[in-house]
Amino acid sequence: MFFLLLQTVALVLIFTRNAMQQSWVAAQTAALNSRASGYIDKGASYLKLKQINDELVAQNKVLMEELYGKDAFTKPAFRKVHDTIGGGQIYTFVDGEIVFNSINRKDNYFTINRGRRDGVFPKMGVIAPKGIAGIVINTTNSYSLVQSVLSVNKIRLNAALKNSGYFGTLTWKGENSRIMHLSDIPKYVPLKVGDTVETDGKSAIFPKGVMIGTVSGYEVDSKTGFWDISVELSERMGTLNKIYVVKNLKIAEVQKIQDTLQATIEREND
Repeated sequence: MFFLLLQTVALVLIFTRNAMQQSWVAAQTAALNSRASGYIDKGASYLKLKQINDELVAQNKVLMEELYGKDAFTKPAFRKVHDTIGGGQIYTFVDGEIVFNSINRKDNYFTINRGRRDGVFPKMGVIAPKGIAGIVINTTNSYSLVQSVLSVNKIRLNAALKNSGYFGTLTWKGENSRIMHLSDIPKYVPLKVGDTVETDGKSAIFPKGVMIGTVSGYEVDSKTGFWDISVELSERMGTLNKIYVVKNLKIAEVQKIQDTLQATIEREND
């Protein structure tokens, strides 16, 4: 014990009387403090992840409404028109989360934690952070059932090639959860692997310009003479979590004008 006491006294004298040893101790103390501060910061950041995630979801909603939600209204050049729309809002978005999902069936569905009391109703589009996801088909007060884009028989979407603007019909053949097929594009339209495919805005469900995926391959369909284009989805449907339901604020007006067309067709048939 006396020996250990002498050793302790010797070490104290060495580290308090010599500048080199003092510098070493200071460096080790600073390194230890830095590591400890790093662990504390990481722990605090982890505890704030939910708050940060909620803030990001809210920011994404605002950005989506800014990017997709405005009406691209232009005044006719031949006469002066009072702009009653003024670039006003056409689409808004309801954020939510997936509580059940399937990708291995012929027609797939997923359930989200938003329903009628949140303003979600059938025939509304559903977008994920990286691309389209599906269409609402049924709702309760708190939940909604969504038809996934991975559905062989029940999903046919309008889609366009971003570079050329040509649009066609997007379907899923049930073979690969990452690949859908774009048809009805004439074979004289130039293509290359990597071309962007997006929504064309020609329906009341999805705004124009929402990402769908990229061209991963193409060949001429011998039956139709048009391109059969393989589209790799930008969103991995098997890992969906956060979603946004698209609400078209003018859907009633659009439906009203479409109903007049149906009435006209019926009168002509009579």
